Amino acid sequence: MSTELDLDGARVVVAGLGVSGRAAAEVLASRGARVVPVDDRSDEAIATDEYLAGDGLGRADLVVTSPGLAPHHPLLAAATARGLPVWSEVELAWRVRVPGPSGVPAPWLALTGTNGKTTTVGMLESILTAAGRTTLAVGNVGTPITHAATDPSLQVLAVELSSFQLHFTHSMSAQAAAVLNVAPDHLDWHGSLAAYAADKARVYERAQVACVYNVADPLTEQMVRDADVRDGAVAVGFTTATPSVGQIGLVEDVLVDRGFARLRHTHAAELATLDDLRAHAGPDGTVPRHVVADALAAAALALAHGVEPGAVRDGLRAFDPGRHRIETVAVETTPDGTISYVDDSKATNAHAAAASLGAFAPGSVVWVAGGLAKGARFDELVAARRDRLRAVVLIGVDREPLRDALARHAPDVPVVEIVPGETEDVMTSAVTAARSLVRPVGASGATVLLAPACASMDQFASYAVRGDAFAAAARAAVGEGGERTGGRA
Repeated sequence: MSTELDLDGARVVVAGLGVSGRAAAEVLASRGARVVPVDDRSDEAIATDEYLAGDGLGRADLVVTSPGLAPHHPLLAAATARGLPVWSEVELAWRVRVPGPSGVPAPWLALTGTNGKTTTVGMLESILTAAGRTTLAVGNVGTPITHAATDPSLQVLAVELSSFQLHFTHSMSAQAAAVLNVAPDHLDWHGSLAAYAADKARVYERAQVACVYNVADPLTEQMVRDADVRDGAVAVGFTTATPSVGQIGLVEDVLVDRGFARLRHTHAAELATLDDLRAHAGPDGTVPRHVVADALAAAALALAHGVEPGAVRDGLRAFDPGRHRIETVAVETTPDGTISYVDDSKATNAHAAAASLGAFAPGSVVWVAGGLAKGARFDELVAARRDRLRAVVLIGVDREPLRDALARHAPDVPVVEIVPGETEDVMTSAVTAARSLVRPVGASGATVLLAPACASMDQFASYAVRGDAFAAAARAAVGEGGERTGGRA
């Protein structure tokens, strides 16, 4: 099979008819491909067993796969064994790009990481917009990337990529690429941390202008060293400390550039201040360090594209961080102090939950956690953040890994478990338990924090549905005795 597959007349199997699969099918059909949808959960598609039993792959030219299907899925394993090319939707999008306003396809600014991807790509989109570019945040968030790649009006794409999407991506060449961080996640899909990290590292391959890495995460720098990039591409680190030459970072309360600035060997160019990130401030008024790191990564990608420093400031100032990310959903005033209810349902792994807990004062948090653990363990998380915990409420089907970590590293912290099947409303039960554990509150106040460290699909349709359920339960519990809010924690 030629690497330059002619899609006109090709028989293409689209594996999975989710949002990305439907978008891929539409674009493939528009290019003259004969699309064969395969999905066990859709009446519009052929079931996997049925398709394989009929030797459908014997007549196929290409498989385009949903990011939800792991490489060991029977269809993908069979295609690989036959030597059929398997593409992600991202790979398809790269292959079918159309010229933009400049007469060439819009460049991609691509990023991945265990945590912070959605915040960072949103910041990047806002910075590019402030710079006057026609852009869109695409990929793992928002518009399907195949639709964006075939939109001739776009000048540049801000591309968020998951490890799933990168696994079957073979030829993408981003103008600039970043890995924000790497921590154990999705080990059930990848099989090991090494395989997970290897897929994240694919984002750097063939980078044209810059590879952006996290100075605090040496693995990301090693990924850059190992990547096969275009001649002239530079490595630029981001750090929440004072930056060295070749880095962007923080000097007191100012975000500065020593990676792209013309006089970087002697001067740091001002990009923005922490005040420009005030929408992300925590309950004590400070901006969490992980948010600053996301802003620096977004700035580095934008600078690699050629935006002016002023656009970084304006874009960060204009960016709305969105819902389910350390969002205060209710505040209860009691005779003993104030209880804040905070929704960080987006914290779907241990790394994100650690960052979330770190934003609060020691001993102030009743932590609502649990869900689908995805093969992860939580010893490092609990050991690092046990000082923040007043009590814990465990939900979900995978409570055992969290329960064991708490027993080992925080044995004195009270734990209540909400067992599936014993209650009709998980979050009402969780909030009721948390309210009983949070008192007495104390003069400095306390927080009931939903930062699950796990995926949501065991009991909820998505992290957003889970967060909405928590917010509704918290507001119902607060009732007339408190304030119903929708702001940042």
